[in-house]
Amino acid sequence: MSDPAVHVLPAPPSRLGESPFWHPDEHALWWCDIPGRGLHRHHPASGAHQSWPQDSEPGCIAPLPGGGLLVARRDGLWRFDPATGTSVALAPPPYDPALQRFNDGKADAQGRLWVGTVHEPRDAPRAALHCWVGGRWLQRADGVTTANGLAFSPDGRTLLWSDTPAHTVYAFDVDPVEGTLSRRRVFARFEPRAPGASLQGYGGRPDGAAVDVEGCCWIAMFEGARLVRLSPEGEVVGELPLPVQCPTMPCFGGPDLRTLYITTAREKRPDEELARQPAAGCVLHCRVDVPGLPVNFARVPL
Repeated sequence: MSDPAVHVLPAPPSRLGESPFWHPDEHALWWCDIPGRGLHRHHPASGAHQSWPQDSEPGCIAPLPGGGLLVARRDGLWRFDPATGTSVALAPPPYDPALQRFNDGKADAQGRLWVGTVHEPRDAPRAALHCWVGGRWLQRADGVTTANGLAFSPDGRTLLWSDTPAHTVYAFDVDPVEGTLSRRRVFARFEPRAPGASLQGYGGRPDGAAVDVEGCCWIAMFEGARLVRLSPEGEVVGELPLPVQCPTMPCFGGPDLRTLYITTAREKRPDEELARQPAAGCVLHCRVDVPGLPVNFARVPL
């Protein structure tokens, strides 16, 4: 894979950008800033940028048919209307918000919203993966500390899910009708950084992910200053170096879904690193040869 030119989106940086998706009806890119408690929309053709503050940290967002978003925040699941800026509560969170919050998530092809959590004390693998079905949360997997990297294969029958601190990506079989998971297995594992070692030579740990039409998974390697492209068998088949240390999540956009957008982080990064990497926290973008999968719309009620 050749290294395409990476550009910076002309939009304000986020403290920790996450959950980008391309809205095919609006021809716009959406993402959230978790600690910045904001939702963002950028329209590349016009350069117009909008943002909406949130009362609680938004972990992920998904579009709804007919307009609006589902927003999984620390304080629960919300329906958001960008035209009015109003949010309507749909459900409380399935955890203690003093210890956990929602993190990476996506809708599947059936409109179910899947969202992982972060166990903020990070003293035990107590985070989980939840699915919003029939107006309630159902826990589908657990045993991780920071849930990330949620992605589906092109046929929707394989779900990928990462535990970032464990440097591990898991795969599950998905029952598309019931929305249940089975056959959990290790899909890919990356070398952790030795205690006290510098970032030089460190490849990073798996954060957010997106899948292309060939079934390859592009994973943002947090602190690794790169994306990796994994084959459907979990082998590294490509790498995209980035001008920032901490990419958080890619998505595919543009009319042909061949523009790769990448959210990044600047939260709690060293001053000298930020001085060297002024694009930290910005959304990056580049053109790629293989298009990605379009975003799935969530459905409420399901």
